[in-house]
Amino acid sequence: MATIKDIAQLAGVSSATVSRVLNYDQGLSVGDETKKKIFEAAEELNYTKYKKNALRDRQTIRLVQWFNDQEELADIYYLSIRLGIEHKAEELGFTLLKEPLDQLTDKAADGTIALGKFDQKQIDALNKLDGKLLFVDFDASTEGHDSLVVDFSQSIDLVLEKFLEEGHKSIGILTGIEHTKGSDLPLSDPRYRLFMQKMIEKGLFKEELVIQAPFAVESGYQKMIEVLENDQPLPDALFASSDALAIGAMRALQEKKVRIPEDISIIGFNDVSVAKYVSPPLSTIKVYTEWMGELAVNTMTELMKEDAPTPRKIMIGTELVSRDSTKKRNA
Repeated sequence: MATIKDIAQLAGVSSATVSRVLNYDQGLSVGDETKKKIFEAAEELNYTKYKKNALRDRQTIRLVQWFNDQEELADIYYLSIRLGIEHKAEELGFTLLKEPLDQLTDKAADGTIALGKFDQKQIDALNKLDGKLLFVDFDASTEGHDSLVVDFSQSIDLVLEKFLEEGHKSIGILTGIEHTKGSDLPLSDPRYRLFMQKMIEKGLFKEELVIQAPFAVESGYQKMIEVLENDQPLPDALFASSDALAIGAMRALQEKKVRIPEDISIIGFNDVSVAKYVSPPLSTIKVYTEWMGELAVNTMTELMKEDAPTPRKIMIGTELVSRDSTKKRNA
């Protein structure tokens, strides 16, 4: 595991600054450019390279980004996938044409990787672009498009298995709120839908233990402060739909003298590089985000080689990384 000092050296800042940025210290005044350098350095140093492929004739892949740079810093999940796409494109000799969703051009490309969440109008616009089209972290298979998605059902099984093994029966969820860009249509959180379904099957679901907040550290913090100040019930164990939400909630709980994991166990989702540096280190569902980005480029390479008779949906498995934010419940 890369140390704080390693990240500081690569980013060209002090170790103290790195530590405070990775712990989302609100009292620290640094610019977004510095934060971006630190997060990218952390991802780079914690990045595991997989198999190498030979260079190919230079072709162009368009990368359509749902999040802008500032939004990536609020929840670095998409930053991590993007870096995986960039690394693999460079390794394979592709030219990568990066375009924001609201600034698409008619520049020629052999294929388009669309990273994020999209409404029907945006899907139609992307479908008009030249070359193959692959959606990443969004299931557009019902629309006839190739898609690369996370296996959320397996992920929730891992979370509930962990909590139940530790003796927790009062299990809550901090679920994410998000909307499509432009049309501002609400997007349902598949983690919440599956959590509710599986908890109902076990006879353990409690509506009062469902907390909702936008996918960002500050949102998780503000919502948990609200819960605590309103004396809403807290579960013995809490699953957060992203590490960003979990980290924000942890800060709020600690400010209000709720001990983690003695009073409440917490599991996040994604295992972004920051998760291992917070205090206590966050137990989380690991999504191999950088590899997911690599797989997107490899899949696009295959799509560009030949036409398939039907769209493919590739589902990415996950694993539970146990750290110090969970513990067995006292009998």
